[in-house]
Amino acid sequence: MANKPDTTAQKSTVRRDRGRRHPLATVALILVGLVGTGGAYALFTTSATAETSAQAQAQIDEGAKLFAANCATCHGLNLQGTTQAPSLIGVGAASVDFQVGTGRMPLAATGPQAEQKPVQFTDEQVKALAAYVASTGPGPAIPTADQLEGKNTAEGAELFRINCAMCHNVAGAGGALTGGKFAPPLAGVSATHIYEAMITGPQNMPVFNDANISPEDKANIISYLKYLDETPSVGGYGLGNLGPVSEGLFIWIFGLGAIVGITIWLTAKSN
Repeated sequence: MANKPDTTAQKSTVRRDRGRRHPLATVALILVGLVGTGGAYALFTTSATAETSAQAQAQIDEGAKLFAANCATCHGLNLQGTTQAPSLIGVGAASVDFQVGTGRMPLAATGPQAEQKPVQFTDEQVKALAAYVASTGPGPAIPTADQLEGKNTAEGAELFRINCAMCHNVAGAGGALTGGKFAPPLAGVSATHIYEAMITGPQNMPVFNDANISPEDKANIISYLKYLDETPSVGGYGLGNLGPVSEGLFIWIFGLGAIVGITIWLTAKSN
């Protein structure tokens, strides 16, 4: 009897041939996946960027309205400055955030220097004003949280004594300057405003750019000032931390006064 062909093996071979993928099928699937993922990412990124740009422009527009209503009288409609106030082109967002965020601006009255007073705008309005002024020209930006974190308080104390204590006092208590001007006390001042003051130089303060004091050293100085805020005076009552002036007055008024009083009492008692 002749052997019959193995039809089962033939059918299995045909099925394997039909189910076998083309060598380029895997490559095509990878390309489709990459194109789809890349397209979705590009669409999402474009949408997010457009939304961010729209929000930034809205903030600038709001700042422009606030500036026209509250600042343009002195600084000019185009920030060009007038005989009453300087130009704001190129001062940067940091300068606006410091001056407006501490209440020094808008100026209440003319004088040797702008004094700190209650803030007249909300945080959002201050940021809008800063964004508008920054959009008109390059300038120092508002520092980020990372720029305010000092790591070496002792080094910050040394830098403060070298660069700042001659005006602000070694304990940051402030001091008098010439022409009716003064260096304000630094107790309780926010880290952001301290950093902004260093990079913008408000009033009589010099500008400490990164070539003078590095960003790390600025953060260390802030760390020292915050240490003073949080640490009580280890020597007892600080007398305002004004140093020999207040201590000398205390001795003259209370010390010598007590001696004179005791002397008068003893003389009266003996008589």
